[in-house]
Amino acid sequence: MVIDSKEFFKELGIENPFGNTPEDKDAVKIILDYIDIRDVDNPTEEMKLAAVKQNGLSIQHIENPTKEMQFIAVKENGHAIKHIENPCLEIQLAAVKQNGYAIQYIENPTKKMQLITVKQDGWVIQFIKNPSEEVKLAAVKQDGWVIQFIKNPSEEVKLTAVKQNGWVIQFIKNPSEEVKLTAVKQNGLAIQHIKNPTEEVQLAAVKQNYSAIYHIPNPSETMQIIAIKQHVPVRFNFNNPSAKVLKALYEENSEFAMRYFEKHPELFKQETLDKIK
Repeated sequence: MVIDSKEFFKELGIENPFGNTPEDKDAVKIILDYIDIRDVDNPTEEMKLAAVKQNGLSIQHIENPTKEMQFIAVKENGHAIKHIENPCLEIQLAAVKQNGYAIQYIENPTKKMQLITVKQDGWVIQFIKNPSEEVKLAAVKQDGWVIQFIKNPSEEVKLTAVKQNGWVIQFIKNPSEEVKLTAVKQNGLAIQHIKNPTEEVQLAAVKQNYSAIYHIPNPSETMQIIAIKQHVPVRFNFNNPSAKVLKALYEENSEFAMRYFEKHPELFKQETLDKIK
């Protein structure tokens, strides 16, 4: 159904729909909130403005919207820029400030726009062609996971990403020792995604999270003791633990240690006890 704007308001008993009295304004506002601009024949400028204020995307149904309408539309919903032909830089900037993902509808966005968007949400970098080093760094600083969308990231970008989230080392090919260390210091469990980690990386991982030891084949005596001191009872399943390891277990939780000895009588030898006590 198409509504004639003048007749529509007359039928509602509003003789001066865009008058300046508070009563006129309140009545029209309530009515326009429930009108789809597509149902209005020859809508007035005020009706168009009201429509984009209520829903920015309604600008797609307005022919030749004014700059004011464009501004109001993108400030309400940044994605409205998709329906604006040749938007000026000011409109583009307003759109990405409202919603960073609006950048996907902008040809050749400026560096300023790119930085605004990735600082809002790093995942927006997926929609930026050939981002600069500064934009890449800002994106991974906001969310390390987005490194998976960056081709040939620099060492600095890699370090920034794992510093934000160590888990993302899984997306980095041939990470350096520094990147590995940074990753496990942020999240010890990231060691699961590191091939042949060095002793230093293993130690750093266990110090950050005792559970990392479950992902290390044949952990050293030092690592076992660090894990025990972090959490007792740790899921104690070390093969042939040394007297030092058993002593650390006993010192941290003697009750748990004794239960462990009862389950493993082969360890319950006098010479071992002498070393523990």
